[in-house]
Amino acid sequence: MNTAPSIDPREVSRYDRLAHTWWDRQGPLWPIHALNTLRVRYLERQIAGHFGIGASSSERFAGLRILDIGCGGGVLSEALARLGADVTGIDVTRRNIHVARQHAAASGLQIYYLPGSAEHLAEAGERFDVVLNMEVVEHVADLDSFMTACSDLVRPGGMMFVATINRNPLAWLTAVFGAEYVLRWLPRGTHHWRKLRKPAEIEAQLARGQLKVTDRTGVLVNPLTRGMRQSRFTGINYMLSAVKSAGIVALPARQPANHTGMSQGASR
Repeated sequence: MNTAPSIDPREVSRYDRLAHTWWDRQGPLWPIHALNTLRVRYLERQIAGHFGIGASSSERFAGLRILDIGCGGGVLSEALARLGADVTGIDVTRRNIHVARQHAAASGLQIYYLPGSAEHLAEAGERFDVVLNMEVVEHVADLDSFMTACSDLVRPGGMMFVATINRNPLAWLTAVFGAEYVLRWLPRGTHHWRKLRKPAEIEAQLARGQLKVTDRTGVLVNPLTRGMRQSRFTGINYMLSAVKSAGIVALPARQPANHTGMSQGASR
């Protein structure tokens, strides 16, 4: 599992140490929980608009196969499973997958969690309606390999979402130095300048995978209240929505999930 070009062993080690804190809303990963409400709302709106899904309901995403890459402890995966989606979560840190499986089981949710990389899943021939690439690109060792695999995992007419931190002095000062060394909201060393990605760089990667960006939004954080909100300003944190080229886009018929080729060591 740990042989894909995009895997950085230092990142795996860091998140292995943090794995037990995923569901501690006051712990070192609390920003993920604070961000989750905002990003789920954004994902809901974009996905529903693209696939022509109607008014809100508890099962509004029924029939959609969604892949959560770098799922961690399952914070985002669980939110989308509650909307009826058939969710698969992958992570290269096995302890994250263990935590995610335990929490989903305790919550009564059917989520398929698999230890592994995007590259290995793409090689297995898996395809999804929606691929979530949220707060991951700033942690990979080989962006080209990673983004190629992510693009391959999107079916024609499907969607990919990317969320990350911009690379400029302001983004580094606030989202890295400020958050990690001044406010101590995140463990020191969580982010590194050389791995931060400008929107144009990510958009170029998406274009190579035949994905066209359809929406861009920024995320701003209030350091006093810890509140987060969407913004037109993408200079610090940002999210992109992209659609893979295809003919007619339609919501796929609901079918039993085909997890062949992904079943080693995984369980519902």
